[in-house]
Amino acid sequence: MSANLVRAPLECCGITLTDAVEDYLRTIFKLYGRNEPATTSALARHLGVAPPTVSVMLKRLAANDLINRPDNRLVELTAHGERHALDVTRRHRLVEAFLVQALGVPWDQVDAEAEVLEHAISNRLEERIDAALGHPTHDPHGDPIPQPTGEHVETWAAPLAKAEAGSCFRVERVCDRDSAALRFLSDRDIRPGVVLEVIEREPFGGPLWVEVEGRRHPLGPVLADAVHGRTS
Repeated sequence: MSANLVRAPLECCGITLTDAVEDYLRTIFKLYGRNEPATTSALARHLGVAPPTVSVMLKRLAANDLINRPDNRLVELTAHGERHALDVTRRHRLVEAFLVQALGVPWDQVDAEAEVLEHAISNRLEERIDAALGHPTHDPHGDPIPQPTGEHVETWAAPLAKAEAGSCFRVERVCDRDSAALRFLSDRDIRPGVVLEVIEREPFGGPLWVEVEGRRHPLGPVLADAVHGRTS
């Protein structure tokens, strides 16, 4: 997924960009970035609301040219909607980077905090955070931060689960859905930028054994699917 991030004035919308509206737009963007269909049920699950509530909001978003409904099940962002989705995604990931780098908040806790703060910071504060951090390109989980101008590409490299035994694997992104999984991986020094060695894969759905800085760790299928990067 790619688009040009241009901060649009609020007057461009017939709908007020409330916290809920931004949450829907960012969640739709996140799902498509992960190659997952943005359906009513998926949005309800990710946002923690009932499907009828999702249906009501989707009608509002469609009426204001923020989404398309190619059928009754799927939801797609329009170019207008994607601009706003990129805007709130930028703020979310910048806040995550700030919480980790400036305040030392563990990476398994920053997503929930950023979901609140992403709606509260002003344009001026966003610019100050960006400058103070040295204009970061990625958040603590390896997610690319949309830049104020230019093209943004939201892609995921292959999961560790597909790596062959004997290969070296450089971690680029880690899925941030599960805080417990992030804590587990952090305790084993598995995070973006780390290079690990894939030792062996046990049969019949057994764990994938990896070595990080001289220590071996078994990773079950869920963890191996959450870690993304490239082999060498």
